[in-house]
Amino acid sequence: MYFFSDRLVLRMYGAQKVTEAEAPELYRMVDRLRQRAGLPMPVVAVAPHEQPNAFATGRNPEHAVVAVTTGILKYMPQEELEGVIAHELAHIKNRDMLISTLAAGIAGAISNLPYLLLFGGGSSDDEGGHPFAQLALLLLAPIGAMLIQFAVSRQREFEADRVGAEILGRPMPLANALRRLDALSQRIPMQVAPAAAPLAQVNPLAASGRGFTKLFSTHPPTAERVARLESLAVGR
Repeated sequence: MYFFSDRLVLRMYGAQKVTEAEAPELYRMVDRLRQRAGLPMPVVAVAPHEQPNAFATGRNPEHAVVAVTTGILKYMPQEELEGVIAHELAHIKNRDMLISTLAAGIAGAISNLPYLLLFGGGSSDDEGGHPFAQLALLLLAPIGAMLIQFAVSRQREFEADRVGAEILGRPMPLANALRRLDALSQRIPMQVAPAAAPLAQVNPLAASGRGFTKLFSTHPPTAERVARLESLAVGR
């Protein structure tokens, strides 16, 4: 799946690849920013969704895709759109698809570990196994693995914000874009496969991301992302 991730994700979003002739402003914006990032030119795609959003996918910088929704082209000012594109290019530069795949693999191994320990080693109650402890292990290990995977995803979002601000040369366009995306995502629903939602700039299926629920979110709360970007602006 890792090697075909770009095609799978484009299909999930219903996104279509576009050429410079078909979307000249978007294509040239991506081209200009990818040169700043020192990246090869990615495939550019547009997904027919009214909710403003964007995502990047692909197994490496040489096989990458940057996609936006028709909604983001409709509602997002150019300067803020540049911030969003820079963030997505940062994901490519940081090889976050590979990191996410590795995190998912580790999480899967942790989830399966209790089964190997309990059923693969011939353990039984007579040998000291405790049924309630075994049940707790079976239930809690997958939850712990999921929390680790989500924590990695949130950290990669923070890092993509930071690197995206560096690519663009200023952090506030992305901060303002995140505010706008968060507000619009509450009003405009987006129909997308849950498996593809974590790739988006703002998770289209996410809840508020506050308190305990934050632990189960693939994206950090928008307010935290904006605060970090604002601190970068103050430090410039």
